[in-house]
Amino acid sequence: MMATRAVSCVAGVPTAAPARHTRSVAVAHGLRQRDTQQMGRGVVTARRIAHRKRAGLRVEAMGNPTGKLSELKNCVEAQQFNREMLDELFDIARKCESVKPGTPESKELEGYIMSTLFYEPSTRTRLSFESAMRKMGGSVLTTESAGEFSSAAKGETLEDSMRVIEGYADIIVLRHFNAGSAKKAAAAIDAPLINAGDGPGQHPTQALLDAYTIQRELGRLDNVRVGMVGDLANGRTVRSLTYLLAKNYNDVEFVFVAPPVVKMGDDVKEFLDRTGVKWTEVYDLKEVAADVDVLYQTRIQQERFKDRPEEYEQARGKYIIDQSIMDVMRKDSIVMHPLPRLDEITEEVDADPRAAYFRQAKNGLFVRMALVKVLLGKY
Repeated sequence: MMATRAVSCVAGVPTAAPARHTRSVAVAHGLRQRDTQQMGRGVVTARRIAHRKRAGLRVEAMGNPTGKLSELKNCVEAQQFNREMLDELFDIARKCESVKPGTPESKELEGYIMSTLFYEPSTRTRLSFESAMRKMGGSVLTTESAGEFSSAAKGETLEDSMRVIEGYADIIVLRHFNAGSAKKAAAAIDAPLINAGDGPGQHPTQALLDAYTIQRELGRLDNVRVGMVGDLANGRTVRSLTYLLAKNYNDVEFVFVAPPVVKMGDDVKEFLDRTGVKWTEVYDLKEVAADVDVLYQTRIQQERFKDRPEEYEQARGKYIIDQSIMDVMRKDSIVMHPLPRLDEITEEVDADPRAAYFRQAKNGLFVRMALVKVLLGKY
């Protein structure tokens, strides 16, 4: 095994932000609703901070953990969630699995409108959010290829687009090509915002559905060894899932398998070091496959290599899950993939009961139903 590092040190983890006061308290103090919500760095001015302190309200940073699911205002990164919040969210998701047309649950969001604003292509994420909203009686305003077919093409800023769209919708789902864009957008508006992927940054709802899938498939989230394979530098799904599992569950271990040009970022590794979570980097996929509970494959993202075609060629096709890999895997392990796939999992693997990726995609509907209910206060 070619392991460059194995770490097991204990340090501090991000702490929960103070509980948010309700909107009614803010109104009593004469503050706008936006002033009662989480705000990103660079947005909260000294004047507004002083105003909030005089009113007896706490200042919170956008994306910090709230500590309680009921206090969640936006979903912009995986680190917002603690174990208690995840347990509660997953309980709601399990109930969402049984929502049928014509039942009271299928009408819970009647009159509510979701806007899905996607600056990058999407199939599963966009359609699962729109399906989630409609299955609960809500409506959807959708814009795909927003960078080309919205006012962004005329030079409108993301913040201005968000301020306009929140006038039409009760909740916004945003996918953008720039890391950090979701925090910026959420800080500009009052309506709840869900990060559906921000470039190479994060994809928190994918991490939620991935954790939900692992729990449903293995029956646990503690004591899990996860092999992350493929494009770990640009794969926001593996980044978000690593943050989520490492922060909230016990005895979790990660094995990173990637070509050198797309290896896992140092920021994630440093986070694991600080939280005392063991990780290794290995270059033998078959060796890893034989000793993990979850083999999480990702595609090499060609769209991230527009000006580096030679590096894409160095990365593509290096790690493929085929029957030979399945033959060495344990009978109680699973294969996951956020999809879409290209050639990194062969079709012969699909019939294997350990191939969980299509069940994983379906679970995204239930988790997103649960999250939308929470953010709209309808659970």
